[in-house]
Amino acid sequence: MKIIFITDNFPPESNAPAIRTYEHINYWIKDKNIEITIITCFPNFPYGKVFPNYKNKLFEVDYVNGIKVIRVWSFISKNEGLFKRTIDFISFSITSIVAGIFEKGDIIIATSPQFFTSFSAYFLSKIKNIPWIFEVRDLWPESIGALNAISNKNILKVLEKCEIFLYQNCKRIITVTNSFKKDIYLRGINKEKISVVENGVNLNKFTFTNKKRTSQIIKDKFVIGYFGTIGMAHGIEFIVKSIPLINIEKVHFLIIGNGSKFSEIKKLSEKLSIKNLTILNAIPREKLIEYYQEIDVSLVNLKKTVAFKKVIPSKIFEAAACQKPILLGVEGESKKILESYRAGICFEPENLSSLKKAIKEIMKPENYNSAKNGCYLLAKKYSRERLAKKMLTIIKKTNLK
Repeated sequence: MKIIFITDNFPPESNAPAIRTYEHINYWIKDKNIEITIITCFPNFPYGKVFPNYKNKLFEVDYVNGIKVIRVWSFISKNEGLFKRTIDFISFSITSIVAGIFEKGDIIIATSPQFFTSFSAYFLSKIKNIPWIFEVRDLWPESIGALNAISNKNILKVLEKCEIFLYQNCKRIITVTNSFKKDIYLRGINKEKISVVENGVNLNKFTFTNKKRTSQIIKDKFVIGYFGTIGMAHGIEFIVKSIPLINIEKVHFLIIGNGSKFSEIKKLSEKLSIKNLTILNAIPREKLIEYYQEIDVSLVNLKKTVAFKKVIPSKIFEAAACQKPILLGVEGESKKILESYRAGICFEPENLSSLKKAIKEIMKPENYNSAKNGCYLLAKKYSRERLAKKMLTIIKKTNLK
């Protein structure tokens, strides 16, 4: 079976969509009957600049760990500003269609976020008369509406009609949360064509270690760490504003990442003269495990909006694999998972008193040790290998129908 996989993000980019796709296909190609071609753009996320050793040219064929990767030109912009980002998405959709025409395949998979990849898959499936699968990692455009990135309701309605059209015309939908599945079938899509393959963690790369801290700055502190994208959705400005008001002895915050809000939170920290906060630029993903060793608790946070009750941030699973109890500022399905495994403490997003109370609770030795054990059980349940096998089974069944 030959799979054509269309994705806007792929390594060396290290955001969640890129890593999920890369780790899944590395398990899939162990099946000698599977051949995979990735169609993607030249790596540029989140800086909006092409990575070193790459050039944004019309077309290039690369091989990553034996996987054929076709990189195509796109209009590149930073992960900020709706108009330019939309041009970026549409340009990739067009060039990926052109590249895909010349590739043989039995089935096509398109992954979001940015659902313009699914337009590529739809048109290629019609041209080639083969099925396509829509992997839904984000309910776009609902998520951008929730962040007020688009305030024009007429534009949102048009995009939502496009979304429903794509759901109706793909052969199979694979969502990353049960909430996404429920949302889609309640809008009239056949429930039987929707499967769920959650995010997970590569247990070979993320694991618990007993190594001692190396940083002298935080040696005797209780360290709360946030690692990941610092964008519109993540509410990190709320966290930074809250730190001077929390006033709990020995608590230190460590924020590592990049994104559209990075400069803003850096300036805010300097303006507030926060002493118990360290902010660092994003680090290579392979070094992330070293920084997990430096923290006591992993912070997972999003802005308070109904749309985010349906998401499950992938950093939950990485933290769990490292047995770092989770301080969760996300409601809905994420909260249910965390509480069912007792892998941390939840707080209401953008609520200072709730955050402060949660920190005090997680610092209690009995709660902390119980959460570490819960993290172990959670990570085992959501291992990337198990989930990759589940998704491949769905793909094979879809191809046979």
